[in-house]
Amino acid sequence: MEFNVKTLEGKDAGKVALSDEIFGLDPREDILARMVRWQLAKKQQGTHKTKGRAEVSRTGAKMYKQKGTGRARHHSARAPQFRGGGKAHGPVVRSHEHDLPKKVRALALRHALSAKMKAEDIIIVDNLVAAEAKTKALAGSFASLGLTNVLFIGGVELDSNFKLAAQNIPNVDVLPVQGINVYDILRRGKLVLSKAAVEALEERFK
Repeated sequence: MEFNVKTLEGKDAGKVALSDEIFGLDPREDILARMVRWQLAKKQQGTHKTKGRAEVSRTGAKMYKQKGTGRARHHSARAPQFRGGGKAHGPVVRSHEHDLPKKVRALALRHALSAKMKAEDIIIVDNLVAAEAKTKALAGSFASLGLTNVLFIGGVELDSNFKLAAQNIPNVDVLPVQGINVYDILRRGKLVLSKAAVEALEERFK
């Protein structure tokens, strides 16, 4: 398919051919959901921890004699039902990662790109370059394009001025093409690709 290319100032900069195998699929929500769940699980630190009854610093002696008190039969004060006792079945340090086939991950990225295309939330620009690292100037360019919540995907090497100028603008993310991922695509309203990024994606899925 043919797609219009713009500059950051909103002017026309020709057309580019997009592959239907990457941008023209019928997106499946189940594949996208699996991918987002896999990404967030992999990202989760898993450092949550509480102390069990074997770890709390408290005496292990029997609280009082077994019989004759008229009270319930208790042993250690470390038991979970007592204040200061160990937590029963509390969280432990662990990895939340789970497996997802590589082919499914690759398919999910294509479905995410196709979903943005179907929703008309993709903009392709000739290049992501800023003359100077000035946030105010770049914010003005974004306003002219109507970009308030956006993910920018550049080529293999990002322009340092553009990256520095964009990093202080709220709801704006900038990534090189090798860092493109389903979660970041879906969490932002618009997706802006440079021509270099499109070429790299075409090469990657060829």
